[in-house]
Amino acid sequence: QVQLVESGGGLVQAGGSLRLSCVASGRYFSTYAMGWFRQAPGKEREYVAAITWSGATTYYADSVKGRFTISRDNAKSTMYLQMNSLKPEDTAVYYCQAVSPKVYWGQGTQVTVSS
Repeated sequence: QVQLVESGGGLVQAGGSLRLSCVASGRYFSTYAMGWFRQAPGKEREYVAAITWSGATTYYADSVKGRFTISRDNAKSTMYLQMNSLKPEDTAVYYCQAVSPKVYWGQGTQVTVSS
């Protein structure tokens, strides 16, 4: 069974940067489409970014375009989210997702951006 573990969250000031990581178990990582979602208190989970199995094509929500970069290293079974120019509205629990085509979720990592 595929397991996903996020890390890299923390507290940063507005304008700062963080890099989130998601390590996946399973030997077929390179075949999974993957993405990042986030959920703020009292709000629904929302899509942030996605990446194809090869890493050649990426997708971003309008709210993070130009600030966030999604990438993956299939040799390390790891996906990343580089977050720059962070804003207080980016504060949320960030979750990684894998589709194999079954859908798997990690437990989430907290990102807090102070003003």
